[in-house]
Amino acid sequence: MKTKSIHQDKVNVITLGCSKNLVDSENIITQLRANDYDVKHEAEQESDIIIVNTCGFIDLAKQESVDTILAYAEEKRQGNIKKLYVTGCLSHRYKEDLEQEIPEVDAYFGTLELPALLAKLNADYKHELLGERIITTDSHYAFLKISEGCNRTCSFCAIPLMRGKHVSKTIEDLVKEASSLARRGVKELMLIAQELTYYGLDIYKKRALPELLDALCEVEGIEWIRLHYAYPSKFPLEIFDAMARQPKICNYLDLPLQHANDAVLERMRRQITQKEQRELIAIAKERVPDIAIRTTMLVGFPGETEEEFQDMCNYIADMKFDRLGVFQYSHEDGTSAFEMKDDVTAEIKVQRANRIMEIQQSISLDKNEAKVGKTLKVLIDRKEGGYFYGRSEYDSPEVDNEILIDATDNYVRIGDFVEVKVLEAREYDLIATVVE
Repeated sequence: MKTKSIHQDKVNVITLGCSKNLVDSENIITQLRANDYDVKHEAEQESDIIIVNTCGFIDLAKQESVDTILAYAEEKRQGNIKKLYVTGCLSHRYKEDLEQEIPEVDAYFGTLELPALLAKLNADYKHELLGERIITTDSHYAFLKISEGCNRTCSFCAIPLMRGKHVSKTIEDLVKEASSLARRGVKELMLIAQELTYYGLDIYKKRALPELLDALCEVEGIEWIRLHYAYPSKFPLEIFDAMARQPKICNYLDLPLQHANDAVLERMRRQITQKEQRELIAIAKERVPDIAIRTTMLVGFPGETEEEFQDMCNYIADMKFDRLGVFQYSHEDGTSAFEMKDDVTAEIKVQRANRIMEIQQSISLDKNEAKVGKTLKVLIDRKEGGYFYGRSEYDSPEVDNEILIDATDNYVRIGDFVEVKVLEAREYDLIATVVE
């Protein structure tokens, strides 16, 4: 009887950067396991082969990626690993430089070179696995990448240089993938892309995110669908209608605004004004009254004056976003902003980022205090110390608030939905008890 051949080498995949990179790593793992490899994600066990999936978005991310590659290159020099491969955004953009600077790496691959990476490992790319993938997140939620690349021309962003032009997946393929995830216990889907609202323009010749949402809501087992990375300019308002009519779609929208001062927005090539931002958010709250809006701001863009920065601070204080994150500008070669002088010092960037988060901390506490005494539906993510940790529909994992439930007085199962009553508010967390 013919026996199945098993690759003896153990593979460890290391993921750096965003959730889109994580999905790429999950696809690498899926393909390698289908080729009989013993492959883990960020495992502590000794491994023969290391694959580093890099990020190249901003300076800090690039440095982390380089440091990680160097650390494993040293492991290879010492004979602790046999092979070292590098893929992802940093590798895609700086392949030739990296080959010269870190020659210990056996091969570098770009963001769209999964078949080539597999071939290097004598593994076949299995097309029948389309829509199937191993998930590395908690088993009850997963990211669903609906498109690749971006056609936007934001002056600060190097993503199109690393990920290429926008390419949508078909609704049929995404429903197939969502159904596969649901069969394995996934209850929450987080839709991700470089830009959600552009979905469908390339293959359906129209913005088709509402149609995709309706189709995904039909998938049995999926209870929450969450929207990440929606570009505000020319936002398709039909998305709000879909959110209002479909109870499975979380009343949550990740809307990265980046700035609020019109002069800075113009230099950023964001194709929107502060007035238009305000109008969009007003429409969102009118059509989905219970919506929670998460945004991201960028400080220290070239030429950003104290007056322009203060305009953004005033805007944040006035708008009172439910969730807010902040990045410091990174001067990226190849972007149009690289032609500008990076004239805001690193010290001022840090100060401005801290000032924004001080404003948001106060806003977050006020909003959390308003939830005390209310009942919320919560998805339980994990148990840590003496608490169960969960999230409401207004919170995405890792980046948003959490709800803590005392494990000595309550018993819940990870991956279950429960009703809780909020007892106490903190700046970024809530304390709650299960409603019997």
